[in-house]
Amino acid sequence: MSEKPIINLDALQLREFKKGSRFEAKLGRIGSLIGMEQLGAQYHVVAPGKAAFPRHAHHKNEELFVVLGGTGEYRRGDETWPVRAGDVIAAPGSDGGAAHQLRNTGSAELTYLAISTRHDPDVVEYPDSQKFAVASRVPADKGLLGARVAYIGRLETTLDYWDGEDIGEEE
Repeated sequence: MSEKPIINLDALQLREFKKGSRFEAKLGRIGSLIGMEQLGAQYHVVAPGKAAFPRHAHHKNEELFVVLGGTGEYRRGDETWPVRAGDVIAAPGSDGGAAHQLRNTGSAELTYLAISTRHDPDVVEYPDSQKFAVASRVPADKGLLGARVAYIGRLETTLDYWDGEDIGEEE
């Protein structure tokens, strides 16, 4: 193993993103930097009034969030709980009925660690937008959108199993 098994959060190179008026965060990948292969870890810094990601549910992967600073709310399924520094939050693998999201409801940045299993492939449901994603061969230093094989769609655009196949002549 050539990676140093330790990194301080202040050494992370954070990538910033903003999507519309609801999503804004700075993210720093950790797991791959310290040699993790079966666990992913990412540092999140979420602006007041924003969320990092849409509400979603991983079918296969579990996530654990550790709130380091700020205040917010955690929504899972039909329930919502306030969160603050020191809280440890579970997001087990599930169907879309237990979709989850962390949102900053405070006036300061909400900072937290997201630690997750790295089961590949994974299916992710987004119940608010009625879409799903399938991802496989996700690199350790990237997320779902960096997967070698990824598809995001809606159930109503599903193709028939035989669509596009040469099935010979109809009998």
